Amino acid sequence: MREAFVQVLVERRSYAAVTVREVSLVAGTAIGSFYDYYSSMDDLARVSLHLRSKALLAALRGAGAEHEGAPLAEMMQAIVRAVLARHQRTPREWAAHYLLERHFSSLQAYLAMYERFVQAWAHAIETASDWPEGHSPATAALGAQTLLYGLVAHACMAAPEGPDMQALERIATRAIIACMHAAQDE
Repeated sequence: MREAFVQVLVERRSYAAVTVREVSLVAGTAIGSFYDYYSSMDDLARVSLHLRSKALLAALRGAGAEHEGAPLAEMMQAIVRAVLARHQRTPREWAAHYLLERHFSSLQAYLAMYERFVQAWAHAIETASDWPEGHSPATAALGAQTLLYGLVAHACMAAPEGPDMQALERIATRAIIACMHAAQDE
């Protein structure tokens, strides 16, 4: 049902144009089946946003864990690559995701999810071989999340057919590494 919702959302390019009937048709289920799982289209949208964000968070955490003990620059590049890889396969879906996120996420929900990402960055940064022991990664983590989220969300919304991922990777990686160095100087 969620995949059908995203497909219809991408085709219609407007949440207001998405109907339960059309989502059910694309999913190959009866309308009643929709209501067995979701109370409304808004409910489906929120669940979709939450689960897609969790998958992105898992990619960030996975790349961090895989590169634990690596130099900071190597780890940051791996995380950027992992996050961009999730977007590269379905940029139009991610463009719709970021637009929908602005419509449905309450400030409280948005901040809570953002904080999960910041904490994942902080954990990864602390495990880098060249991060100064005892130095808080909080500022660096917030900067990294802000940079990557902003660059990727904008790129997907500005070029829904797919941004230049190689250029985006270069820009994001360089900016995040610079952020790491600046945070270490504090």
